[in-house]
Amino acid sequence: MSQPKDTKAVAPKVVHISEDEIERERERARLSPLFTIIFSGFALMSDGYQVGVLSLINVCFAKIYGEAYTSDMSTRLANALFVGIVLGQIGFGYFCDRVGRKVGLLVTTFLVIIGAALCAGAYGAGGSTEGLFWALTIYRGILGVGVGGEYPCSSTNASESADSVIQGRRGMLVSLATNTMIDFGFVVAAIVPLILAAAGCSYEVIWRVSFGFGVLPPLSVVYFRLKMTNSEIFQRNNLKRNVPYLLIIRRYWKYLLGTAGSWFIYDFIAYPFGIFSGTILDTAIGTDGTFVQTAEWMCLLNAFYMPGCIAGAISADRIGRKKTITLGFFLQGVLGILMGIFYRDLTGIFPLFVVLYGVFLGLGEYGPGDMVILTSAEIYPTAIRGTAYGWSAAIGKLGAICGTSAFKPAIASLGNGDVILGQSRVFILGSGLSLVGAIFAWLLIPDYTKQDLTYEDEAFRKYLEDNGYDVSYLGELSSTASQESVQEDGTLAVIGGSGSGGGLAAAEKQEVEPQGKTRV
Repeated sequence: MSQPKDTKAVAPKVVHISEDEIERERERARLSPLFTIIFSGFALMSDGYQVGVLSLINVCFAKIYGEAYTSDMSTRLANALFVGIVLGQIGFGYFCDRVGRKVGLLVTTFLVIIGAALCAGAYGAGGSTEGLFWALTIYRGILGVGVGGEYPCSSTNASESADSVIQGRRGMLVSLATNTMIDFGFVVAAIVPLILAAAGCSYEVIWRVSFGFGVLPPLSVVYFRLKMTNSEIFQRNNLKRNVPYLLIIRRYWKYLLGTAGSWFIYDFIAYPFGIFSGTILDTAIGTDGTFVQTAEWMCLLNAFYMPGCIAGAISADRIGRKKTITLGFFLQGVLGILMGIFYRDLTGIFPLFVVLYGVFLGLGEYGPGDMVILTSAEIYPTAIRGTAYGWSAAIGKLGAICGTSAFKPAIASLGNGDVILGQSRVFILGSGLSLVGAIFAWLLIPDYTKQDLTYEDEAFRKYLEDNGYDVSYLGELSSTASQESVQEDGTLAVIGGSGSGGGLAAAEKQEVEPQGKTRV
């Protein structure tokens, strides 16, 4: 008969932590979600800048190279960024779920820095114009991967931190940190070339410095991202292995159709009308217009993004996500159709045309611009939030690729040689698609305005359990451990005052973990 083995309890190492240290840790924990949201906004501003700056750089290239800068080259530069963005959104959406938000954010930050720097220093072998634009195409692709990766990494991180900053205002905070900052990047993208042009810089200096300026915002967030940690909700609910994709698709296919489809329609309209707005304004101004005039009108036009974004951020928590996105799509569609009908007359009253064009773009930001990002970052469980967001955003960017590729050919085809007629008909077609988006979003996107993020996490966990999945794969920490600072070596932290025995020390409580770790 075997004798039981003699086991000895291992005494934990005891470390005394003062109340001052605990208070500092609490303060750090309180401020961390706020800084997470702030720096997510800084990084996404760079992404908006990199997309928007191409509009006036297109004008620079046309001034420098004339007919040598063909429509195909212009489209190739725009699409190189978008192809990179699609790859980054899908790849880093998966990466930030499986590996972690922090690592994903660091990698994307360095890709944006490297890509922007390469674009600023681009050069064609032997001074070749063709070589220059092929180099820019490659560099914009690298930049795009970083820009695309920022979307799922930053947006999901902001969403998971928002409720810790202001309870019940997740919609406003996430919208302000994501789409509002992206669109602020568009505004800055018009201001930087304008300042350079007004200072008398050459067109080459304007486009190189404008590309290079995009390095600064991601550089500003590097230090914080090196110090940050993954959110508590991510640590509790992540799913890093044995992912049940078939169960996930069965439960969330309709949600994914709603977020991805709405994003496709929004980007199909927003990006070509945004990227080629410089060209549209240049045409409307006429041959006597200067680059500075075009840039000044671009600044005014892009400024309309901001009221739309801010109004959408407020509306998200007031009337709800579903009503906001539907209303934005509908109003944009109605206004765009009216502009298309009276397009030639409006271009004859140029200031009015610019204001209405700005309102048209602003309505897109109010509704789908804010809401596709917000809903994609909150209606999915934490375990797949990055992946589902990445796929939604990537399909949206396919809409941007389709829209930018079709935009100039559509103007040429529908106008039969009359550019103004072609632009008017494109306005009508794009706005009709916006009305379709209103119906699509209303039918397929659920409204999680009043729901905490843990709601879907709990529902997802129960769904997996009901379908025989081992939910022990979910999470790195137990709900108890996530409330405390767990040290890897099993150290016992004893909370106490300065020898008084009062304060937190009076409420000491021991818990023995399965791994033999003891906490006080």
